[in-house]
Amino acid sequence: MRPNILWICTDQQRYDTIRALGNEHIRTPNIDRLVGEGTAFTHAFCQSPICTPSRASFLTGMYPSSVHGCTNGNAHWAGAAPLVTKLLADGASYDCGLAGKLHLAGAHGRIEPRGDDGYRVFHWSHDSRDQWPEGHAYADWVRAQGRTLAELREDPAQMPPELHQTTWCADKAIEFMREERTTPWLMSVNMFDPHSPFDPPQTYLDRYDPAALPDPLWSEKDPQAHAQLGPVDGAASIDLDKAKEVMAAYYAMIELIDDNVGRMLQALEESGQRENTLVIFTSDHGELLGDHQLVGKGCRFYECLVRVPLICSWPGRVQEGRVCDALVELMDIAPTLLELAEVPAPKRMQGRSLWPLLTGQSQTHRGYVRSEYYRALNPDAPGREHLQGTYGTMIRDQRYKLVCYHDRAQGELFDLEEDPGEFDNRWDDPAYAEVRFALLKQNFDALAQAVDIGPKQVTQF
Repeated sequence: MRPNILWICTDQQRYDTIRALGNEHIRTPNIDRLVGEGTAFTHAFCQSPICTPSRASFLTGMYPSSVHGCTNGNAHWAGAAPLVTKLLADGASYDCGLAGKLHLAGAHGRIEPRGDDGYRVFHWSHDSRDQWPEGHAYADWVRAQGRTLAELREDPAQMPPELHQTTWCADKAIEFMREERTTPWLMSVNMFDPHSPFDPPQTYLDRYDPAALPDPLWSEKDPQAHAQLGPVDGAASIDLDKAKEVMAAYYAMIELIDDNVGRMLQALEESGQRENTLVIFTSDHGELLGDHQLVGKGCRFYECLVRVPLICSWPGRVQEGRVCDALVELMDIAPTLLELAEVPAPKRMQGRSLWPLLTGQSQTHRGYVRSEYYRALNPDAPGREHLQGTYGTMIRDQRYKLVCYHDRAQGELFDLEEDPGEFDNRWDDPAYAEVRFALLKQNFDALAQAVDIGPKQVTQF
């Protein structure tokens, strides 16, 4: 049976932000419910810690470098591989919709080009600002309610939750899910939160006291480590008190997301579709949130940036209440969806279906995971000339993480078993020389194997 697919993807949500998975300081009852009713992956990794390359990867099932989707601010989407939505629409007659971000190309001053992406319904809203004169479905909707985003953005804390972009995304998803149709559907719900500028409605912010929250991962070694590696494109230094204020706002934004997850689940139940719907909850990448004295994102591969939530729930089909620590990648989502829809995955697709893990047929998946950063914040874009344009790759197995910065000599090697906070860089430690060499070789091999050589052709000589 081909399931409906409700694919919820938040923006910049780190892995450790779900109460049922260990964060006792946040309230996420509806996401917790998904954990209880499905399989939660604790070690899911994005293929880049920046929006566009990550989305290019999980929508195609290929590494960002393979589909020429490496940078934010690129002028256009290269279209080097079909989106999974297009494959589902063409191969299994899926009715596909989207509300919120797509972000396969730069989104400032222009609307996202749709091209041949498989979406029939496309409610585009990059974020909660109104600066895209070519089109902005959320801004148009706010105007229809008798308000304007310019007015609401004067004091974002006073934004009525019912007019928030997160709520609007859920509204559009509910409308889509309730349509009459004879084919299965896929709805992508891509809200902008909990991305900066960390501006939740005041009613949600009031629920979190910064003083009551734990300190971020913080060490006196951090400044020296950053000095050795050079500036972090896109991230900024932050003091401890301010970091906890940001954490409070970030958690409040996630609680608003959670409330709307509950609304969407309720709509599925009320329409009688829950039993035949695969619900996926994930995010495109993480957020530093004060860890290592930084806020934002950029060319680092700390767990808080590359490790994200990934929960899958389909009653009676996906194992319920399972917390899985297998290493998985976000680009594994696309081949999973194709398998369930009985659509052959393109041979070029580099992801691996998660279905054996979701059904308990397998306990392991990958020996390592990878993430890439190739000038991902695009210093060629206007206003970004100050950025470094760093090149970096990460390879991580169950114990070790190696990061190569390909434009500088210094790298990073962390023993995550002994140092889960990633404070002790063993790159130059003689005791880890053999580990470093083995991982460097493995990283080099992985880079070579990730090259997309194009369609395989046989020539008669």
